[in-house]
Amino acid sequence: MKKSFVSVILVGLLLLTARSPAQDRNFCVFLCLGQSNMEGYPGLRDSDRQPVDPRFQVYAAVDFPAQGRTKGHWYPAVPPLCRPSSGLSPADYFGRTLVAQLPANIKVGVVSVAIAGAKIEVFDETQVQAYAATAPDWMKKIIAGYGGDPYRYLLAAAREAQKAGVIKGILLHQGESNTGDREWPRKIKTIYERLLKDLNLNAADVPLLVGELVPADQKGACASMNKIIDALPQTIPTAHVVSSTGCAAREQDHLHFTPAGYEELGKRYAAAMLPLLPSKP
Repeated sequence: MKKSFVSVILVGLLLLTARSPAQDRNFCVFLCLGQSNMEGYPGLRDSDRQPVDPRFQVYAAVDFPAQGRTKGHWYPAVPPLCRPSSGLSPADYFGRTLVAQLPANIKVGVVSVAIAGAKIEVFDETQVQAYAATAPDWMKKIIAGYGGDPYRYLLAAAREAQKAGVIKGILLHQGESNTGDREWPRKIKTIYERLLKDLNLNAADVPLLVGELVPADQKGACASMNKIIDALPQTIPTAHVVSSTGCAAREQDHLHFTPAGYEELGKRYAAAMLPLLPSKP
């Protein structure tokens, strides 16, 4: 009888161990989504290409042949972080700034899924097929690379990331393609709350950080959308808006930031996130 009881306990412990992921509670993971500015507009400075603190990691959401990265694995977060052809994005200096400010035992990881030129509808499972059907061929190719459903693709990557660390926030930079859309805050709320539900997360523990578009002081082509973005916390109490005022933009299009602009914007994302993190992750 005693031997059987011990056997049952051992089997139970083995099952429990098998079901428990090797999760590092000191590995803070952030999901990054949006359009071209979150992808990272092509263009890297020599300083951006240098090795980063190994505590800052990127989850390869796709294969990066030129960079020697395989989908589904973590790597030091040297740009590009989204896809092989992308450039610097706010996520880069967001992560670099966090690891420089956080205790040495804390790691930071980012998971990036973004589609250039896409409306936020591309992340809505109920609308993505209809939206993709009318998209230009180059965008269809990007969407297809995310399995035809960027939301599901991000969700799958996020679940894998949860096995390694703890999701602490969501970074969004999107809106150029939804300029003037007063329903945009409601659409963002739907996607945010769906992510929280599907990943079994609480809004209070996972704030949403949203960056403004190229601002009026940089002659931003979509600067008028910033008024709608700034009002997002009225719809999502756990949303925090990151100002883009003064962040240098590319004069060629007034839609994308320069590398220096991305650096500054990324640092501002980090400054917004730091007070929201527990003192001891």
